[in-house]
Amino acid sequence: MNERISIQALGPHIGALVSEINLSRPLSDAQFEQLYHALIRHQVLFLRDQPLTPHQQRQLAARFGDLHIHPLYPHAPDVEEIIVLDTNDDNPPDNDNWHTDVTFIETPPAGAILTAKQLPDSGGDTLWASGIAAWNALSAPIQTLLDGLQAEHDFRKSFQEYKYRSSAEEHQRWQQAVAKNPPVQHPVVRTHPVSGKKALFVNEGFTTRIVGLKEKESDALLNFLFAHITKPDFQVRWRWRQDDVAIWDNRVTQHYANADYLPQRRIMHRATILGDKPF
Repeated sequence: MNERISIQALGPHIGALVSEINLSRPLSDAQFEQLYHALIRHQVLFLRDQPLTPHQQRQLAARFGDLHIHPLYPHAPDVEEIIVLDTNDDNPPDNDNWHTDVTFIETPPAGAILTAKQLPDSGGDTLWASGIAAWNALSAPIQTLLDGLQAEHDFRKSFQEYKYRSSAEEHQRWQQAVAKNPPVQHPVVRTHPVSGKKALFVNEGFTTRIVGLKEKESDALLNFLFAHITKPDFQVRWRWRQDDVAIWDNRVTQHYANADYLPQRRIMHRATILGDKPF
């Protein structure tokens, strides 16, 4: 049986379309190895026509590593590892900014798998940006300045308290999440543990300051980096169809989910794969 999968690059820096594979079935070792190495190379992979149940999505994600359980987001019935992102006018999205998932923990996720369950008539695209390409595009003096710096990442920057006051129970969950997730520090420039490539590792969603700099210095440098990493040169944009799947390397990418579809509804399921401590 031919187990070779098709991988088509979507750009010079990031993104590939994968076909000739059925994710609803357990992958052979040969198939998984091809998928894994394609992910390291292309940083985000897209697959069409892959209807997955929450259990199948969890099984697929678990091939990559242990899974994260989000402290606030709701999950699929009986599958707590699968986040349900159900956005509409009554529950507007909070991920329409550039961010790397869950960098507010000591060991941020290595990757994630997102599936499209219900989509608006138009809009709702997601963009990914390559931290590797963004790092490589910096001048040598700026690279020297950044290498070795640490930045603080804070859960509360994206999950503000006022959003979680609709009930006493919801506010209590937020307070518990804050208590369990104090601010952490990560390198501004991290090294990919497999490829050895360097990537910018600050994001608008969770990074609050660069440690050791004065406030205005930190703000100026972070604002520059936030703008730099999201240049179109370093991006790939995906227009979703139902049952599409995206798999991305969270260690070296950021993404942005467009919120241009409201008041229509958009439902996505996400599995988040735990990673290691950035270095």
